Amino acid sequence: MANTIDTQAVVIGAGPGGYVCAIRLAQLGVRTVLVDKGELGGVCLNVGCIPSKALISASKLVAQIREAEAMGIHVDGVRVDLRQMMTWKDGIVGKLTGGVGTLVKANGGQILRGTAAFADPHALVVTDAEGGETVVRFEHAVIATGSTPAEIPGFAFDGVNVLTSTEALAFDTVPEKLVVIGGGYIGMELGGVWQRLGTEVTVVEYMDQLLPGFESDLVRPVARRFKKAGGNALTGTRAVGWEPRAGGGVQVTVENRKSGKTQVLEADAILSTTGRRPRTAGLNLAAAGLAPDERGFLAVDGAQRTAVDHIFAIGDVAGDPMLAHKASKEGEVAAEVIAGRPGAFDVRAVPAVCFTDPEIASVGLTAKEARDQGLVVKTGKFAFAANGRALSLNDADGFVRLVIDADSEVVLGMEAVGPEVSNLIAEVGLAIELGATASDIGLTIHAHPTLAEAVMEAANAALGHAIHALNR
Repeated sequence: MANTIDTQAVVIGAGPGGYVCAIRLAQLGVRTVLVDKGELGGVCLNVGCIPSKALISASKLVAQIREAEAMGIHVDGVRVDLRQMMTWKDGIVGKLTGGVGTLVKANGGQILRGTAAFADPHALVVTDAEGGETVVRFEHAVIATGSTPAEIPGFAFDGVNVLTSTEALAFDTVPEKLVVIGGGYIGMELGGVWQRLGTEVTVVEYMDQLLPGFESDLVRPVARRFKKAGGNALTGTRAVGWEPRAGGGVQVTVENRKSGKTQVLEADAILSTTGRRPRTAGLNLAAAGLAPDERGFLAVDGAQRTAVDHIFAIGDVAGDPMLAHKASKEGEVAAEVIAGRPGAFDVRAVPAVCFTDPEIASVGLTAKEARDQGLVVKTGKFAFAANGRALSLNDADGFVRLVIDADSEVVLGMEAVGPEVSNLIAEVGLAIELGATASDIGLTIHAHPTLAEAVMEAANAALGHAIHALNR
């Protein structure tokens, strides 16, 4: 006979949306059960955001050491102990995932391990690894099941020859050659890791530029550095198929979309990074009165409610953008609404960061998007080549571009490529939420010498009076 738990709220999925939601619910005094079959923290903490950024940081340090001669630092050989690097990475993951469980329990939440499926609109059946079942009866449910890597025809994941990002974060030896299908942020981030550690990387991108979601001038410094380090970028190219290579490894056939010309690439393995799809299979959504749309997403309102009022959806299953910080915010919103407080996902901008080399970051509207909305805009651009801190880091590629309303000077958005721009984007995100103007940023004293001065200079450039740039 199955055990039964009665609770006010159940959260399905312990990723950055689900665990944040569960913690906030518990803080608000709502009796909460958090269900997940895997490690707490979801894809992001375990096999996504955190371990990838750890390896990105480690591999960038290797590259910096190799390039340190310009600073007068001469290092005779750099030896990478990959096993130790992976152990270090796994230690970071362990600290964070362990902290999630501690926080949930410390705030009064309950954790239940197993796979969840709806039995009816107010009940879940949770099956543990041994086949035992627990029925969870609830007043409210939050679906936070995240997403899984999407396959493309002819490249089914097998974990050996065709890899997801999960396997690419756990190589036991540095591959000699790697073919990356998909030149988006995952492909370029992970491809960059292994390139810096010594792998010959070829990126196959269907669109006509790498990182197709970003403006071409933002992508240019990334593509230039990737190619300078020996990377091969095949844009406007589709992956046709693959076969095993005699003696091990793979042969990948690719085709140029315009010319139709094909070529065969040899590699140790294929990393396929062509997007992600919502994870709802197995939830038995029909029993709850729900059905995903044609893309697999669950439609939600501004309070994260689905078509069934007492069931909420957050994170990747609730629609684009599939970003951890968006999921966390949605989790807080759902928790506030369930607890009877006013809450809505009414943010004006969601930041996006690509941890390539150099980094790319954006928030708010691009100039084109603003003009498409009928706005008259001004832009201000400031190059890191004129920023003292960037020069002292020996990392001065890229720029900051600020977009403002031409009449009111209200800040509409920012795009940047360059050193540590992931840490600069929050200032402009806050400015957008506050309705701040370019003058508000320009008149704020920014410490010198810092990278953040580039944001101030871009604001002043938009106003026509940047100090350290030609105003034209």
